[in-house]
Amino acid sequence: MNHETIEMVCIALGAAALAMQTVVLVAIYIGASKAIKQMKQELDEVRTSVMPMVENTREMLGHTREAIVRLTPKLESTVTDFAELAQTLRSQAADIEVAVDQILVRVRNQTSRIDTMFSGTLDAVDKASTFVAETVSKPVRQLSGLLASVKAIVESLRASDPSYREQHVNNDKDMFV
Repeated sequence: MNHETIEMVCIALGAAALAMQTVVLVAIYIGASKAIKQMKQELDEVRTSVMPMVENTREMLGHTREAIVRLTPKLESTVTDFAELAQTLRSQAADIEVAVDQILVRVRNQTSRIDTMFSGTLDAVDKASTFVAETVSKPVRQLSGLLASVKAIVESLRASDPSYREQHVNNDKDMFV
């Protein structure tokens, strides 16, 4: 093989490689262009389905923004009113606590006073009942003994039977004062 033939073979191989490379590049171009067309179609489909939702979302955001702008001063006013109300309730609760404490102190004092008065009254009633019992029972016992002795004398005078006297005298053992 001579040098020119080898050169020719190399050139033919190079040309064949270039031709193959050209075919491959054309196939890649055709595949890429088909893919790009298909992606464009799908992107258009996505745009047609998503864009109305995006527009609706924009409208809703606009309405929401307007509502927030309108409601913000009212919300701030309401929060301020609640804070003032809470502060007022705290101060009133403190006032009520002080008043309840004062009432409880007064109730304790009055309870102690009533207990002292009631105890004193019961002691006086007890002393009075003891005094009355002693004052009344002593004369009643004496009168009972006196009546028993008068009865015994009268019966002994009326009765002429001496056995009758002994019988009644024995029964009057408990009447002695």
